[in-house]
Amino acid sequence: MPIEVTQPSDCEVRVLRSFKAPRQLVWDAHTKPALMRRWCIGYPGWTLPICEMDVREGGEYRWRWRSDEDGSEFGFFGMFSDVKEPSKLAHDQYYDPGDMDYAMPVGDPCLITLDLSEANGVTTLVCTMKFVSKDVCDSAVATGMTDGMEVGYARIDDMAKEMA
Repeated sequence: MPIEVTQPSDCEVRVLRSFKAPRQLVWDAHTKPALMRRWCIGYPGWTLPICEMDVREGGEYRWRWRSDEDGSEFGFFGMFSDVKEPSKLAHDQYYDPGDMDYAMPVGDPCLITLDLSEANGVTTLVCTMKFVSKDVCDSAVATGMTDGMEVGYARIDDMAKEMA
C-alpha cells in the first residue's frame, strides 16, 4: 500500500499510508527506539545511531542518521507536544544538517502530527507536516523525503509480517 502525498496548502505536506498491522504496532514503530532503528533508516546504507526519545508531552527527542559509505550525518530534534497512545503523536521538528549539504533551511521548526486509526486489521497513518513558509516546504519536498518515508514504511510492513 504505497503512500499518497498531497499538499493541502503551500506550507503543508500530508502523507497517507495504510498498513496491514495493528495500530499499536505502528504506534510502537514510531515511539520505541529499537523499532525505529529497524525501519526509519531511509535508503540502504544508512543507520540511525542516535535515537533518543522521551515520548510524553514536553518530552524531547533527537534522531541522527549516518551514511555507511562516508560517515556523513544529519538529524532532527524537538519536543513532543501531544501524545495520545496509540492514536496521536505531535511534535515540533528542528533540522540539524550535521555535515550534509542539503538545501533545507535551519531555524524555524516544522510541526508534525501523526494520526493513527484502525479498522478491520488495517491501520491508516496520516502524517501532516506544517512548515513555516512555502520556500521551506518546497525545500523539504525537494530532498525526496516522501520517497524515503515510503522506503521506511515498507519496512514496517515487513515487521508486521514477522510479528503475525
